[in-house]
Amino acid sequence: MEEKVLIVDDDPTIQRLLKKVMHSNQLATDIAGSAEEALALLKSHTYSLILMDITMDGMDGFEAVERIRAARNTTPIIIVSGKNEDYDTLYGLELGADDYVTKPFNPVILGAKVKALIRRSRQLTTDSNFITLGPFSYNRSTLILKKNNQEILLSSKETKLMAFFMEHPGQVFTKAQIYRQVWNDDLTDENTVTVHINHLRGKIEDTPKQPQYLQTVWGLGYKFIVL
Repeated sequence: MEEKVLIVDDDPTIQRLLKKVMHSNQLATDIAGSAEEALALLKSHTYSLILMDITMDGMDGFEAVERIRAARNTTPIIIVSGKNEDYDTLYGLELGADDYVTKPFNPVILGAKVKALIRRSRQLTTDSNFITLGPFSYNRSTLILKKNNQEILLSSKETKLMAFFMEHPGQVFTKAQIYRQVWNDDLTDENTVTVHINHLRGKIEDTPKQPQYLQTVWGLGYKFIVL
């Protein structure tokens, strides 16, 4: 299947630049000049990834992301915005975006991010029972986690936590998001998240106090990285 990216931006100059970057990475594109147009396209088209601007006339990009995720559309989304405050980044990630890139952006880095995110997304859908990332493999049927083919014994919550991170590699999650997903509760207990993160690191990391895989993103939350 041809990989196609939906570019959502109301600035023709940015549209042309993003289109050029995608085409240089052998990715086809569609362009939506507004969030409303993007939502209409998503009803009848399937995309490998969405590049979403935030500040647009009419509906803004944040609301568009929220609506896309509310419709259970799991297409990877990278927000490409001139807003560079931590609050905006955090808010975009909380709504369900997979990454946040600020303008002006480095075309080479953006292209690499797009291709990596599409590749991860495809890997997760190739086999519905197994997730394999770096030295880790997780079997959704047996709930068994292995590192370098050696089983790691986890508690039920640690298992859910690890599965959640492996299903979203490279994505930053706040403690509130993690608690909502793993504990199914909107009333966040940040200490519980911290304790379970530390316990999980003790089992999956070579050096838990210097985590290589389950990393802290200061001021935001945590992300799972496999190089």
